[in-house]
Amino acid sequence: MKKAYRASLLRFDDAGLPVFDEDGLLVVAPDSAGRQRVLDAGSHAAVSPRHPDAELTHLPGRILAPGFVDMHIHFPQTDIIGSPSPGLLPWLENYTFPAEARFADTAHSNEVADVFFGELLRNGVTTALAFATSHVASVDAFFEGAQRRGLRMISGKVLQDRHSPDGVRDETEQSLIDTEALIRKWHNTGRLGYAITPRFAPASTDAQMRGAGELAAKYPDTWIQSHVAENRDEVAWVRELYPQARSYLDVYAGFGLMRERAVYAHCIYLDDTDRALLRDTKTAAAVSPTSNLFLGSGFFDFGAADRVGYPYGLASDVGGGTSFSPFHTMLAAYYVGREGQTKAGLSIAPSELWWRHTGGAARALGLDGVVGNLQPGCEADFLVLNPQATPLLARKAARANSLEELLFAMIVLGDDRLVERTVISQAG
Repeated sequence: MKKAYRASLLRFDDAGLPVFDEDGLLVVAPDSAGRQRVLDAGSHAAVSPRHPDAELTHLPGRILAPGFVDMHIHFPQTDIIGSPSPGLLPWLENYTFPAEARFADTAHSNEVADVFFGELLRNGVTTALAFATSHVASVDAFFEGAQRRGLRMISGKVLQDRHSPDGVRDETEQSLIDTEALIRKWHNTGRLGYAITPRFAPASTDAQMRGAGELAAKYPDTWIQSHVAENRDEVAWVRELYPQARSYLDVYAGFGLMRERAVYAHCIYLDDTDRALLRDTKTAAAVSPTSNLFLGSGFFDFGAADRVGYPYGLASDVGGGTSFSPFHTMLAAYYVGREGQTKAGLSIAPSELWWRHTGGAARALGLDGVVGNLQPGCEADFLVLNPQATPLLARKAARANSLEELLFAMIVLGDDRLVERTVISQAG
């Protein structure tokens, strides 16, 4: 049965430029796997005559938009969001590792997964690349929760066999055995994908990093995720641990951990040689502005990323990040872009911010044409947005003279109240 939704419609072309129909129509239909896919999209006048048999839902005053894609988030850190700390490394020691140690328990893992997915959906996030913990139970809880909800989600067991406290430190050989077993269990099961997940270079021995690289070569359609160049203290630590490496990023390259579908969070302290390495290996950056501002880590250089031309997208980085809301993330990215003391400042267009958290993030993840957009063929994960959700937003939206002004009003004033409904391509 074809379904049609009539409302204003936001989507993006192949260049990432916005396409907006004030009176739009989105037509979806199930594929052979039972997933709703976009069959047609455009102006109501053009699309409606092609689908006279579609079941119509009219949503006046609403905007249909792609579900958001979060390129980097820690599901086990849900309960430590908003924990005060003088910086990254003390934050890990005082909050992160004690919280993550609890995920050896299956019941706790399941409880937090329920809260986590509830928050994602309430905020309009329909796809995420997420860290679990070093415990198998946390990975199973994540994927079981995503599968029940029919979500397209990617995660993996954290690898950390050194410089980590009891309770989260794993054992080298067993960690790799567990990772491969989890890949075979969960990768490409329904809408799920597996990410090989070294926490960051200081937390893994050379043997564990080599093993991760070997698994990445053996399973080339898996993802890889880690952190790089987030904090000056961390960069200095990596320089001490790997004096032979040209840079922090070069450590990962040396272990075969840079390729398509590899994603590194933060990427603040890079030079142009590093940026070219990202570009040439088709490795992506996950920009995490609320986390970087909260922990005082530094400012991502959007201008340099665009100049060199490597893939990147936006991420919440909860719990170092301070909100599940993509609107908060986009606004923080705007602030970071404007900062002009440590790099060249620039004003990122609202539509560019939106693209980097939807179709652009999907493209950086290797999911272009699958999620993050509402072009024909995409899985129909989409949002029903109500720009009258709050009095001030309604007033501002009504006075918008262009699409950019409307999008920026929602970025600046929006939160979970703006997301009236999150529609999943394959629920249940």
